[in-house]
Amino acid sequence: MSELDSAVNNPLVVVTRPRAQADGLAQAVRAIGRTAEILPLLEIGPADDPAPLRAALATLHDYALVVFVSPNAVDAAFAHLDAWPVDVPLAVVGEGSRAALARHGVTAPGHTIFSPPDPAHSDSEHLLQNLDLAAYTGRGVLIVRGDGGRELLADALRAAGATVEAVAAYRRSTPVLTDGLAARLRALLAQPNDWIITSSEALRGLAGLVAALGPRFEAQLLQQRLVVPHARIAETAHALGLRHVTLTGSGDARILAALQSQ
Repeated sequence: MSELDSAVNNPLVVVTRPRAQADGLAQAVRAIGRTAEILPLLEIGPADDPAPLRAALATLHDYALVVFVSPNAVDAAFAHLDAWPVDVPLAVVGEGSRAALARHGVTAPGHTIFSPPDPAHSDSEHLLQNLDLAAYTGRGVLIVRGDGGRELLADALRAAGATVEAVAAYRRSTPVLTDGLAARLRALLAQPNDWIITSSEALRGLAGLVAALGPRFEAQLLQQRLVVPHARIAETAHALGLRHVTLTGSGDARILAALQSQ
């Protein structure tokens, strides 16, 4: 079999998660017989000011609920914690955050963890469906997230009468287009591959990096196949002109199943 035939019949799976979360998924991809390459499209760093996060974590019992919006938020918070108090309920937006909690020893039924009722639809809108918003009227809710982020969850809780505090646990940035990164992108775009994209921000960052390479590579990007866990990422892909998009639902198991079915 020629090198070109091999690339067509067994395309690379490009794992674009931040480095801290990429290795485990890449190993799982290799375990199903696919070739994985890690190309982080978001860089995760400490919050510019960690004091608000530390202060909030020091008073966890003041909150009726603590929401983690991503695995990075979980890991950043637990860098300052020895253990989670069993009487403080938690909520997560996706299965990745639930898995991150489990790595830190926080699991149901020992802890109360709210999440979207259908893991195939993991976002703030569906998490809200599984929360009794009236129960938080006049009570404190802590949202642990990256810098910036969507306000939908906080706004809905405030509208229900909750006192919401949102703290940045980490900051995100798109990688700088170095000569090395440009060379890797050109090589990956040379033939259609499967790209696991788990963040709309990462996808927009990828589009920006490729745009800097020139129109030829932008055209090649449109031929790539995307595997995404959330409808919002699929919508971003379509808005960017990408049409080869597989929506899996939340969780690595669904991503791997989608790769196996291709």
